[in-house]
Amino acid sequence: MSLPIIGDLKSSSVIVRHPANPILTPADVPYSPALVFNAGVTKFQGKYVMVFRNDYGDPVNKTLLPAGTTNLGLAYSDDGVKWDVQPGPCFGLNDKEIVRTYDPRLTVIDGRVYMCFAVDTKHGVRGGIAVTDDFEHFEVLSMTAPDNRNMVLFPEKIGGRYVRLERPFPVYSRGGQDRFDMWISDSPDLKYWGNTELLLAVEQVPFANDKLGPAAPPIKTDKGWLTMFHAVDRDPSRGKNGWEDTWKKRYTTGIMLLDLENPYKVIGMSQEPLLAPEAVYEKDEGFRTNVIFPGGMILEDSGEVKIYYGAADTVECLATAHVDDLLALCLKK
Repeated sequence: MSLPIIGDLKSSSVIVRHPANPILTPADVPYSPALVFNAGVTKFQGKYVMVFRNDYGDPVNKTLLPAGTTNLGLAYSDDGVKWDVQPGPCFGLNDKEIVRTYDPRLTVIDGRVYMCFAVDTKHGVRGGIAVTDDFEHFEVLSMTAPDNRNMVLFPEKIGGRYVRLERPFPVYSRGGQDRFDMWISDSPDLKYWGNTELLLAVEQVPFANDKLGPAAPPIKTDKGWLTMFHAVDRDPSRGKNGWEDTWKKRYTTGIMLLDLENPYKVIGMSQEPLLAPEAVYEKDEGFRTNVIFPGGMILEDSGEVKIYYGAADTVECLATAHVDDLLALCLKK
């Protein structure tokens, strides 16, 4: 099947990239990863908390070590911009079946921090949910069957049930290639999940032709659940674009609004990207260029929304927008 070529994409005018970008780089981490990106960020006990992905390798010769060397780091901040990185990784699973854990997403529910994460195993990709009160001790609550990942939790129960967004990998039923969509499920206890339904399909997003899925955990507004998603388009004419021999994909970010009482219902969605690769550290430098992948979204009392995202699978960045502007994008007719 030939793909429709998407063409040039621009970030929304409501987005402001922070002048300190990138706000976290491999040089900031004392145990020397090659890449630092795709962090989960939340506010907890009066501080900003970031759990970030570390990949190891040789950035000079542009090579990575085997996937098993990936781990998750921890940092705290008073302002959400300057980060105090802790001296060692905070999370990993020791099991002969598990290759690595990565891509954390943080949600505070009833005063505890729940972390969704991806797990590469010898028999497929799984998504996990763990809970912590101190970022030193984690209890793993559940793991999906393969193949599933990019899971995020809503910050409160809805209709008495926990709700998550997720991105399965149905290769066989989607024609043997990338064509992955965004799904939604709920649970009585964060362990047993069901009522799974399709929430958003690739063909519904004008700036995607390859796959899409959850980004940061949703935030609650008076008009609905403000929800970002990652959207991927592929162009066969793209060349090397990073460390690999070829990288033909581009990752952008979309935004939509889900119903407060029934998050299975999409109220509105921006027809254009919220964030598209434009800055040098997003489109020209790094392991995989043309990549933006948000993992954290925080609504401040002022109405400012902080959006944390990995750029080029290499560094962590910050952009901001006002919540009213984001809602207007979703509700624009």
